[in-house]
Amino acid sequence: MDGLSDQYFLRLSFAVARRSFTHGNHPFGCIVVDADGKVLIEAENGYMPAHDGTAHAERLAATQACRTLSREVLAKATLYSSAEPCAMCSGAIYWAGIGRVVYGLSEHRLRGITGNHPENPTLDLPCRDVFASGQRPTEVVGPLLEDEAAALHDGVWAK
Repeated sequence: MDGLSDQYFLRLSFAVARRSFTHGNHPFGCIVVDADGKVLIEAENGYMPAHDGTAHAERLAATQACRTLSREVLAKATLYSSAEPCAMCSGAIYWAGIGRVVYGLSEHRLRGITGNHPENPTLDLPCRDVFASGQRPTEVVGPLLEDEAAALHDGVWAK
C-alpha cells in the first residue's frame, strides 16, 4: 500500500473507533485489509459490558482473522489500528501471522492522554519491540495521522 492508501484505511479505523465509543466502549478500532485493498474485518473495542480488559479491538480482529482467513492472506494483510497495538495485541497479531501493521496514536502518547486511568493502565511498550523479538518479520508504520487519532480521546479519560 502507498502512503495515501494507508491514510485512507487508517481513517476507516478511526471511524470504527468512533463507532466503538458510541456503543459505550473505549474509542479504539481496527480493520484488516487484504493485499488488494479489500476490508476483510472490522473490530471495535469490546471492554464493556463485561469489563473485559483483553477485549481490545486488535486482539478481537486477530482472533477473527485466524478463524476465517488463510495463512497466505494473513501474511499479505495489513491491520490498521486507531492506536498502537499494546503488547498483548502485538502478540496476537504476530501469532495470527498478519504481515503489516499501521497505527495512528502511539502507546507513549496514549499513556500521556489516559494518565493512570483504571480502565486503561497503558503499557509504554512499542509494538516494534514485541515484533522484533519474533522470528518472522512484521512491518510497522506509525504513528501516522497521530493528532487525528489523539482527538478520538478528547474528554474520554477525564476522571
